[in-house]
Amino acid sequence: MAHANARLNLHGRRLLVSRVIEGRRPVAHVAKELGVSRQCAHRWIARFRAEG
Repeated sequence: MAHANARLNLHGRRLLVSRVIEGRRPVAHVAKELGVSRQCAHRWIARFRAEG
């Protein structure tokens, strides 16, 4: 469950992961499109790779 101020919900995180991993797009570009920091985007990518 996301906290009240979270920029990305479940759908947004799936979108981020699919654009970066399947679409082979730079993390920084996708993060900017979705309104999150590079660090946050890298965190979600790492979590996906570790846990699926």
